[in-house]
Amino acid sequence: MSRQNSTRAGRYIKQLQGYSAFIPAPLPPARPIEAAFGSRLLSALSKADRSLGRLDGVTSRLPNPELFVSMYVRKEAVLSSQIEGTQASLLDVLEFEDRMKEARDPDDVEEVLNYVRAMNHGLARLETLPVSLRLFREIHKELLTGMRGGERDPGEFRRSQNWIGPAGCSLNTARFVPPPPGEMMDALSDLETFLHAEDDLPILVKIGLAHAQFETIHPFMDGNGRVGRLLITFLLCEKKILTRPLLYLSYYFKLHRTEYYDRLQAIRDNGDWESWLVFFLEGVHQVSAEASQTARTILALRDKHRELLGSQFKKGAGAPLTLLEHLFERPILSVEAIAEVTDLTFSAANKMVKRMEELGVLKEITGQRRNRRFAYQDYLALFDDPQDLRPDPPPIGTS
Repeated sequence: MSRQNSTRAGRYIKQLQGYSAFIPAPLPPARPIEAAFGSRLLSALSKADRSLGRLDGVTSRLPNPELFVSMYVRKEAVLSSQIEGTQASLLDVLEFEDRMKEARDPDDVEEVLNYVRAMNHGLARLETLPVSLRLFREIHKELLTGMRGGERDPGEFRRSQNWIGPAGCSLNTARFVPPPPGEMMDALSDLETFLHAEDDLPILVKIGLAHAQFETIHPFMDGNGRVGRLLITFLLCEKKILTRPLLYLSYYFKLHRTEYYDRLQAIRDNGDWESWLVFFLEGVHQVSAEASQTARTILALRDKHRELLGSQFKKGAGAPLTLLEHLFERPILSVEAIAEVTDLTFSAANKMVKRMEELGVLKEITGQRRNRRFAYQDYLALFDDPQDLRPDPPPIGTS
């Protein structure tokens, strides 16, 4: 189907400068999604709902769910930033937070940490502020202040035209041109109205529609992808679908990045909301199932190492078990920090660490004789980057 074959999602309007910009139609789509619910879409919605329910259930059994959330937020921050071209890994971020070394690329690490701050800021604000244009701007400011792109109006909606396409393209050769600033503000107002409207749409369908619409509006000069991905998590928490922010789709979007962009473009060109929703819901299902498995693995790992430490240290197991619980929050520590956590002398902490290293619970990661750091390697391995998700340049986009 060719561009402009459907006006269901909006229209391409030729501008005085010669290029065509897309003006999105208000949500929900003109032909109701419900009328188009086929077996494939209903199946995807059912699987996504069940997987989210299991995720919420299994994480509630974790000894300290907030520690699990903390690691997941950092993992999401790394992946979401990698989509935009950063090179920082989760280990880079954890090491930098522990100040065990200077970052190879401090801008990349700071960009990830800004994402963590933006996530935490947004979750805290949801207690008093609904998902809204005001929240979008606050999150954008947290993301970009002090960073590259920070000169591009952090916390402010754009006042000029942007576009999406390969490096070096122009407005006339871009793959996609979002609405001009005036029409953009109208579209944002319509999106906010949709978010707050009482309707019969399934919540996950509504969130999928909202994310796609936000990316189509592209309201900032930089950072649209990151804000759009955060929007998904904020809506899940605001709508009480999840009690904790544990669904992060950056992994899925990056793994299927070509299809992700193609599905969004098919909405604009052909009004194909349904194929996008099936893709989105399948992502919710897959990522929820993987997060549930990770949570179960953490429970098993904790039980295994508690039993091991209890049997090996016997009456002196109090300090090792205290350290084990702390490692789920800070999986990289120095002997000095371990002594502080366990209330041991440096000498006693050093002996304990050596024994835990022999047991395979800890691993020294600096290779140095001084200023050594020890990692809870089995735990960190649960959050490793798959090889096919290594950082690469974003395939398209100005943000």
